[in-house]
Amino acid sequence: MSELLAHTGTIAAIATAVVPQQGSVGIVRVSGDQAMAIAQTLFYAPGRQVWSSHRILYGYIRQPQTKQIIDESLLLIMQAPRSFTREDVVEFHCHGGIMAVQQVLQLCLENGARLAQPGEFTLRAFLNGRLDLTQAESIADLVGAKSPQAAQTALAGLQGKLAHPIRKLRANCLDILAEIEARIDFEEDLPPLDQQRIIADIDQVTAEISKLLATKDKGELLRTGLKVAIVGRPNVGKSSLLNAWSQSDRAIVTDLPGTTRDVVESQLVVGGIPVQVLDTAGIRETADQVEKIGVERSRRTASDADLVLFTIDAAAGWTPADQEIYEQVKHRPVILVINKIDLISLAEQENLKSQIENPKSKIVTSAAINQGIDSLETAILEIIQQGKVQAANMDLAINQRQAAALTKAKIDLQQVQATITDKLPLDFWTIDLRGAIQALGQITGEEVTESVLDRIFSRFCIGK
Repeated sequence: MSELLAHTGTIAAIATAVVPQQGSVGIVRVSGDQAMAIAQTLFYAPGRQVWSSHRILYGYIRQPQTKQIIDESLLLIMQAPRSFTREDVVEFHCHGGIMAVQQVLQLCLENGARLAQPGEFTLRAFLNGRLDLTQAESIADLVGAKSPQAAQTALAGLQGKLAHPIRKLRANCLDILAEIEARIDFEEDLPPLDQQRIIADIDQVTAEISKLLATKDKGELLRTGLKVAIVGRPNVGKSSLLNAWSQSDRAIVTDLPGTTRDVVESQLVVGGIPVQVLDTAGIRETADQVEKIGVERSRRTASDADLVLFTIDAAAGWTPADQEIYEQVKHRPVILVINKIDLISLAEQENLKSQIENPKSKIVTSAAINQGIDSLETAILEIIQQGKVQAANMDLAINQRQAAALTKAKIDLQQVQATITDKLPLDFWTIDLRGAIQALGQITGEEVTESVLDRIFSRFCIGK
């Protein structure tokens, strides 16, 4: 049996990030039938404070045998079923840092709890009917969100905006199956089956599935972000471009070619999408061993990037060295950044752009005076829209697991239509229709295996 499902009893874990000498509050969470007993053993609440659900008590956490005070804290009580896990839950709100929460957690483990496994609190919420599987996955997405748009999309999933359409599609498939099976069991007592209406109903379900599948790429972008590499010859202004874009001095800027020896990274958000910007060493032939290593890393970074900002010097124009570098990166999506335009006239800018046939996407910037950053971000969003984000519904974004199940459901429904077209018996119609129903049920957790639950919840942090 799955490790997550085999364990029962009362669990405990640190529910907040533990950072040495930082953070004012640390929380130890306990869930299970012994949670209240553990709290009453460890927590001393002076005065006449009432121990009841959804109250916060003030007091001290003490070692039960010696009565030594471990920490001054608050105790939050949430009794079943009005808790996240629908079990009795208590939370010790301690002072932040390492020592207090570690000592409190150890006391909980010594007095009847065991250490929670990754995602076990959320797993219990799912198993006890508090959440469906899409909501559970949205919690992980919300915790790991890298941009406000990613957080909003995860929150929409947590509120059931993905589960609702999935359940509706599954209910429609169940209605179709019921109508077909009724004809199998009671053919003589019912009117003939309307095949065209069945096909139309399946078409409608398939179309809705296609709309949901269109959000997959957007979901991947929101979760993992876009990796963008700034590439070009030495001294074309790559580091200045990074600094101007990030509004910081992330990269060292000098007039000396080869200043950047390694990849410099900055995290930005463009149009709600997290962007990892990588400033690379200038690509050129060099005898300097350290710079040579940097150049090789630049080539690898460009090869791995989702998008390349190929940067050239406007005053120097398109040189043979630029052409050589472009040949190395043209297999990736590329935006040409013509930098240092403050050094040439408008007429020269237009002439330069007209001379360069590829790449098609071109913008002009002057990183030194912060010019053209808006145009750069607009060009990036256009590239994304053209190649990845095609969904109109920006509130939803499915993940890979959900996309695989939706794809399976869509294929099964298409097979049902092929079976109808081939005039096979009604029993054959139900085979693939059941497959589609099962696939849709796997998304929300109505039909799910232990191995799938293991895979999903093992990616959670321990205290969630």
